[in-house]
Formats: sequence, C-alpha cells, structure tokens
Amino acid sequence: MKKLILCFVAACSTWMVSAQVKTNVTYSGNPVFPGWYADPEGVVFNKQYWIYPTYSAAYEKQVFFDAFSSPDLVHWTKHARIMDTAAVKWAKYAIWAPAIIEKDKKYYLFFGANDIQNDQQNGGIGVAVANKPQGPFKDLLGKPLVDKFYNKAQPIDQFVFQDSDKQYYLIYGGWQHCNIAKLKNDFTGFIPYEDGQTFHEITPEHYVEGPCMFKKDGKYYFMWSEGGWTGPDYCVAYAIGDSPAGPFKRIGKILQQDPAIANGAGHHSVIHLPKENKWYIIYHRRPVTETAANSRETCIEELQFDENGLIKPVTITKQGVPAHRIQ
Repeated sequence: MKKLILCFVAACSTWMVSAQVKTNVTYSGNPVFPGWYADPEGVVFNKQYWIYPTYSAAYEKQVFFDAFSSPDLVHWTKHARIMDTAAVKWAKYAIWAPAIIEKDKKYYLFFGANDIQNDQQNGGIGVAVANKPQGPFKDLLGKPLVDKFYNKAQPIDQFVFQDSDKQYYLIYGGWQHCNIAKLKNDFTGFIPYEDGQTFHEITPEHYVEGPCMFKKDGKYYFMWSEGGWTGPDYCVAYAIGDSPAGPFKRIGKILQQDPAIANGAGHHSVIHLPKENKWYIIYHRRPVTETAANSRETCIEELQFDENGLIKPVTITKQGVPAHRIQ
C-alpha cells in the first residue's frame, strides 16, 4: 500500500510539473490583436512594447491612428485615436504608416497623409508631437514636412532612423523610389548634404515601398517591401551597407506568403532588445480566407541571423512568439 501511495504521489508530481510547463508557455498568437491593421511600427518605450499601425480601411475612413501597448507581447491594450485629422488640419484622409521616436521626453509621430499623386496636391509626410506614447498627438509644423516628389519618390511610408552619432534620418518613398535625408534636431526640416542636396536616392533593386533600417555589428541593414500591396506577392527583402546611404545591393527575400496561412506578408518594422539580444519582426498579412484589399492583420515573428550576419528567412505562423517581458 505504501508503495502504491508513493507511486501515486510521484505520478501526481510529474503531472503537476508537466501542467505547469504547459500553462507557462504562452504565445502572442497571430494576429497579435483584433481588427484590420497594416504597416505596423513596433517600438519599445519604458519597457513596454508598442505597435503603431495604419487603420486598414477605405481611404476616406483612414482619418485616425490607434496604438497598442503590451508588457509581454501577449496582453495588448488598445489606445484609440491617438491622432486624427482634427489635430492635423491639412491631412484629410489616407493617414498611413506611422513611424515614432522618443526624444527629450517627447514623442514624435511621422505619418503620410492624402496619398498625393503630384506636386500640385496638398499632402505628403507630416510630423506630430505628444508628451506620452499614447498621445494625444498634435501637428508640429502646421504643414507637411515633405510635400513634393523628390527623385520621383511619392512622399509616403516614412521611417526614422537614428545612427550611432545621434544623427536622425528620414527614409521614405513609394512608387519604387526611396530617399534618405538628414533631419534637423528639432524635426522641423532637413540638413543638406555636402553636395547641397537634401534628398539622396538609395533605391535598391525591386524596391516598391515600406523602408526600414537598423544597425547591427557596425553594418546597416536596409529592408523594404516588394510586389503589390493588394496581392499575394507582397513581401520583404533586404540589403546590407556600410552607411545609412548605402550603396545597397539586394540580398534577397526574408518574409513572404505561406499559402496555408496567409498571403501579402509585408510592410514591416523591427524591434531589438539589446540586453537579451532578441529581435522581432512586426508585419501585416492577409488571411487566406480574405480577398478584400484592406483585410490585413498585424503579426509578429522572431528575426534571426546566421553566423555571417545574414537574415534567415522568416517562417510565418499562427502562434506568433513566446511571451517575453523586457528585462
């Protein structure tokens, strides 16, 4: 009888350990939060994950931004209407692709508006400011920061990159052209390059839109979206250069559709946790059950590198990534 009891206790202990292990492995799931959202900007503020996406809907309904925050990549809080067209008088619709940075205890949100098609139309890339990451954000300039087609680049899909020397750069462009420009320290304009030009083109092969940049081991990783945003071939490719301005030679795709899970996987951003040396890619995709162009959801996967520093192809999943609190 004593032996039977001991066996029962041992069995219960084994079950309890197994159950504990199972219940502690929690994943973000994909999408990470409900609703149609695209072009996600992932960032860390005050040991919290934040995602700032485009509200994925018809142009005339894209008049605001929502944001989402999480302590662990699993539990997300929605912050509704952190900015809308009431706070930016020149922006009427097609509020797209937010990019955000923190500087001197203020938060600067860069965005595209109005989807201008030529230099005569009003719109382009703007910047708003707030005292908190959840806003409310107010127009900084009262006008667009970039309102013309320089080097044939449509003024959309802006990304802000800070180099090791603290210089901020605006990297942007649609219509298969990408520009880089040095931002003034207060983000009210630009610092010309030594050749007198403000915008240098850095367009790599097959570039369409959605630029993103980060620095790793002294190298500059430049990423972008290829293909058509409404189709299954939308994807992410990258290059590596020795400076923010390149030159950048395309290496290959690292994120694309899986016909069993979703298509149109693209327009991404990257989060790096230096202490843990963890990397995440945040992107949007279209479920295979959906055909509408704006049926896009925000997802997250781990980003990994090989021994040569090349980015490994990303496998898109339904489970997402394990829960992780920032150290």
